[in-house]
Amino acid sequence: MGPWLCLACRDSIVGVKQQAQELVDRASRGDPEAITELLERYLPMIGAYLRLKAGRKILAQESVSDLVQSVCRDVLEDLPGFEYRGEAQFRSWLIRHAWSKLCTRWKYWKRDKRDISRERGQGASNDPGIDEQAASFLTPSREAVAREELHRFEMALDELPAPMKEAILLRRVAELPYPEIAQAMDRSEGAVRNLVYRGLAKIALDGESPAGSSKKRAPGA
Repeated sequence: MGPWLCLACRDSIVGVKQQAQELVDRASRGDPEAITELLERYLPMIGAYLRLKAGRKILAQESVSDLVQSVCRDVLEDLPGFEYRGEAQFRSWLIRHAWSKLCTRWKYWKRDKRDISRERGQGASNDPGIDEQAASFLTPSREAVAREELHRFEMALDELPAPMKEAILLRRVAELPYPEIAQAMDRSEGAVRNLVYRGLAKIALDGESPAGSSKKRAPGA
């Protein structure tokens, strides 16, 4: 039974990969149903990444929902020229679009010395669904947690060096494998693993400090 079970698992994995590729191919040809399914599948990941990556100053001026919609427009425009080479590569491609959008918006708010210091929502997305989705990506149980807990985690995340924060987001939010993260960040796989481990350990220690009201440990790498 062992070998047959392994073959069944392999066939199942191959089937899932083929379904994903077919979905992307159909969406790239403008199939409305495929586009809808594709967006429903990956919108939570894009929204969570934007929510945690953008920073409070940008989110004081723009909602995550607006950013997500803008990223989706860019994705749909570029999809016909995209060559699907696997789930991880597709997720990485989506994250690059999200990152590009954030860079554009950061440049916009800096241009002509626009004031982005007048924060309205202390970095809140003004969308409870996106807040809960962002939190769910960062907990082992994948269950939504209170906004206050998400805010504490976000504050600790923002204190990390930029490469460490990015490595954690790519691993925990985009759920990319370490080789894909290493390629995206132009670092060795070992260096990326170290960034994720040290970053999550620091967040866990911050959460257990007397100054923090939460005693929960950060999720593992």
